[in-house]
Amino acid sequence: MTRVVIVGAHGKVAQQLMRVLYDNGDDFVGIVRNEEHADDVYRLGGEGVLLDIEKATPEQLSTAFAGSDAVVFAAGAGAGSGIERKRTVDYEGSVKSMQGAVLAGIRRFVQVSAWGVDAPLPDDTEPVWRAYVEAKRDADAVLRESGLDWTILRPGGLTTEEGTGLVTIGDSVERGSIPREDVARLISACIDEPGTIGHVWEAVSGSTPIDDAVRALVASS
Repeated sequence: MTRVVIVGAHGKVAQQLMRVLYDNGDDFVGIVRNEEHADDVYRLGGEGVLLDIEKATPEQLSTAFAGSDAVVFAAGAGAGSGIERKRTVDYEGSVKSMQGAVLAGIRRFVQVSAWGVDAPLPDDTEPVWRAYVEAKRDADAVLRESGLDWTILRPGGLTTEEGTGLVTIGDSVERGSIPREDVARLISACIDEPGTIGHVWEAVSGSTPIDDAVRALVASS
């Protein structure tokens, strides 16, 4: 049994991940900002911790992480938020979570990023979108240098459709979309697979079962 702490547990990918972990018989702790959001964690069989990652210190996060085997950073400022919160949530929240993991003695860290964030942005890129991409890109860069046992997953456009369990994943894949449920299954598949450590993978819907796709990439690396 694995105990997983999920930062941003009220998010839609995280909600799907909690269902996957529950079905797998794993324990999970959900970091959320308010009691109402914590109820969603309890309802799905996990432990809720009230902590605002924009205000929390690495030490506070470390306390919340204690006793877990892995950290999943799935937080995001959300589509309606402004430029500043892209930085305070998507970047600073991630960096503080890495620091909290180190303080708690947790090496495994899986980060949900976004497809194509390393590509140069056109000059006319909308400012909020630019802030989002830059926050994700910069957080990924810090994680790669963190010394943690990291995996970075970069899904394409997220949908609410029912998952198919079929994906295309790799260092670089063509732009596409993917149900959040399949992203959650992919996170779960990566958590306990040591061969995924040190990899940055893009993911979209495809024709290969998730476990098979992960095994194939691990075998070829």
